[in-house]
Amino acid sequence: MRVQSAISVAVTAITRTITVAAGVFAPGHLGELTWQIPFELTDAVLEETRTRERRLRDLPSRVGVYFVLALGLFPGLGYGGVWQKLTAALGGQGLPSPSPKALRDLRRRIGTAPVKALFEVLAGPAAQPSTPGVAFGRYRTVAFDGCTSIKAPDTPRNRAWLGKMKAALGVTGYPAVELMTLVETGTRALIGAVFGPPATGETDYAARLLHLLTSDMLVLTDRGFDAAAFLEAIAAAPAQFLARLRSTRRLPVLARFDDGTFLSRIGALTVRVIEAEVTVTCADGTRYGGRYRLATTLLDHRRYSAAALISLYHERWEHEVAYLALRHTLLTGRVLRSADPAGLEQEIWALLALYQALRRAMVTAVESVPGTDPDRAGFTTALQTAIDTVTAADGVVTSDAKDPGRIGRAVLGALLPPRRPRVSVRKVKSPLSRWNKADPHRPAHSTPVTAMDITVHRPQAPQPATRRQQCLNTARGP
Repeated sequence: MRVQSAISVAVTAITRTITVAAGVFAPGHLGELTWQIPFELTDAVLEETRTRERRLRDLPSRVGVYFVLALGLFPGLGYGGVWQKLTAALGGQGLPSPSPKALRDLRRRIGTAPVKALFEVLAGPAAQPSTPGVAFGRYRTVAFDGCTSIKAPDTPRNRAWLGKMKAALGVTGYPAVELMTLVETGTRALIGAVFGPPATGETDYAARLLHLLTSDMLVLTDRGFDAAAFLEAIAAAPAQFLARLRSTRRLPVLARFDDGTFLSRIGALTVRVIEAEVTVTCADGTRYGGRYRLATTLLDHRRYSAAALISLYHERWEHEVAYLALRHTLLTGRVLRSADPAGLEQEIWALLALYQALRRAMVTAVESVPGTDPDRAGFTTALQTAIDTVTAADGVVTSDAKDPGRIGRAVLGALLPPRRPRVSVRKVKSPLSRWNKADPHRPAHSTPVTAMDITVHRPQAPQPATRRQQCLNTARGP
């Protein structure tokens, strides 16, 4: 006798409604990031740059813009693979299946102008001035910095435009793009960007972004931007600055303040100079430090203390975190895909627009919870959630202005802990780099900082002239 047992399995059918553009425009979306780059904006930049199609095609220009942006979300996929991601949830719509050549021709037809215009619309400060970590007093903190770690394919046309950077043992393997950006340090959002061959100096590129400065901004700069003409241009923008100076620079002492700072002049500017020794103590007992010389146009030593300005200068390193997210998280460290300068320009502007859209979505989510610092929003969380919404065509169109969306919920559900002081390992793995030697005084691993000592050094009193100098001065006359 044979006994059979029946096992019942419960099955649930889930039906989901997807709302996208109609007809051949359906593949033109970025999932929930379409909230930041809506159809109306894309159509407007196409109209402004005169790149809209003259007749309706199977691959309209609007779809081409979203396709170019989607290439940045899937850097490891070819044209066909990216198109499949855009149409994965749109089966049964009778959409075309273009060949890689057709998609390449679509990129060329779109060109650079609409993608650049799209970035320029998205670029700018992303947070309200009252958002934690965004402002110092009444000034929004911003920073200039360059990046030369974005590599382009080694083709004759790319080499003719970019050249190759010199290295310790010759030249680098790939041509590199010099990217210069102006960043809001509190959110790491891009205010402006320019790029080109590395042979052009950083200050030359930064000077092309000075028109973006406003009177409510405080610019943080490194030693490479301490030229008198550049600092004068920042002050004339008009904006304030807190700039690190080279240690070899000799500055006159015009007046001394009680906090150890002093008034001086750089070119035609009157500045306040802070010379300090900063020493940190790490959890493993390691102690090391460095000497800083900062110049600022914030002359009131009572309102803007030396210790507060020295602590603020550390915010400049948020710019490096922005490049880390752009180069290593979004681009995954890959070489760009374009083999010619026109394609490289389009690709870079698309990456910058995509990065800015993600930052805007993150800040919008964080500001919905008052008192939350944008530092706690995870870029990787936002990026991966955005990719999921693209493949599912989720949240392309919404009518609920209060809905934080999947990206917002993911960011708020995975907030990082409040920023803690620590020393990060600074390593360059490339053997050709001149920075490939590790600093022997820094810890070998990322280590929490338990104490920080700031000692402000007063300017030395002028030494009396020697007998020989007195004789020379007498001989020269007044």
